[in-house]
Amino acid sequence: MAHHHTVRRHSRTRRSRQGTMLFLVGTLLLGSAACGGSKDSTGGDGARKVTIGLVTKTETNPFFVTMRRAAENAAKKTHAELIALSGKFDGDNEGQVAAVESLITRHVQGILITPSNTTGILGVIAEARRQGILVIALDTATDPADAANATYATDNFKAGRLQGAYVRTVLAGRAPKLFMLDGTEGSTVSQERHDGFLGGFGIKNDSPAIRGRANTNGDRNQAQAAMENLLQRTSDVNSVYTINEPVANGAYTALAARGLTRKVTVGSIDGGCDGVHDVRSGKYAATVMQFPVRMADLGVAAVTDFARHGRKPSGFTDTGTVLITDKPVRGLASRSTDWGLKHCWG
Repeated sequence: MAHHHTVRRHSRTRRSRQGTMLFLVGTLLLGSAACGGSKDSTGGDGARKVTIGLVTKTETNPFFVTMRRAAENAAKKTHAELIALSGKFDGDNEGQVAAVESLITRHVQGILITPSNTTGILGVIAEARRQGILVIALDTATDPADAANATYATDNFKAGRLQGAYVRTVLAGRAPKLFMLDGTEGSTVSQERHDGFLGGFGIKNDSPAIRGRANTNGDRNQAQAAMENLLQRTSDVNSVYTINEPVANGAYTALAARGLTRKVTVGSIDGGCDGVHDVRSGKYAATVMQFPVRMADLGVAAVTDFARHGRKPSGFTDTGTVLITDKPVRGLASRSTDWGLKHCWG
């Protein structure tokens, strides 16, 4: 998974909103007919029909693809209908605002959202709640957190701290020379993981040990380009922080082109199956697994319970973190890639 940068609130023209809405309609994913195709007020088992909205940051990142599929499966099991929408890219606040507005007009009982902009989304969340819709943040808390009814997410500071502590231990007393590949400026998740890493690594944000940093929007290609640019300034680096596994993969590609992979320890966060395979093959030393399926399952269950029984969840629920590596270090609990491949997602 807060950024203390000032978050810009984007103004929108009516025309741009309509354009975004058309995109969102094009990406609409409905549950199967058995999960809500009927327009009756009850499902096939006689229980009240429940319609749930899911708004992810993107529809292409493997983490959010997994979350969407898990939500679809959970909705089917509870005879609910799922409407899945997303932004166009990580950081697309306007797209997410338009998605929530669309879900409000569709009279959903609950909205599950992974906010790209943790303050820019607040107005439309407040409107949804005013209309009696339960709003649950997944993966990323709103700012403030109580703007949503509840949050089911990774403790992103802890995930960053695990990565940082591991990478620093692997250095075995060598002076750190660190590159930091962050996510999206203004993102709570990006800031919490960044700050956690520094805490675990044992340095401050202004430390000369940080030889370079860049924002990557969590994207593999942007990460590769960013790493290439950093390496043009200096190749004297021995450790790399990455916001997620696509970024770690892009960083590895750039390091491999320079013949630096054996000299540099790369850590990451995600726990996708591709990422665990990358740890096993030595592309990076460790990753911190998180659990998007658990987030989706909890979210769908909470909305269904609210719609049918009126019970509202509240507060933050930590959905878990596990350090995955085949090179364990003293003082840090970890699991092997064998375990990781049995519990990974994607």
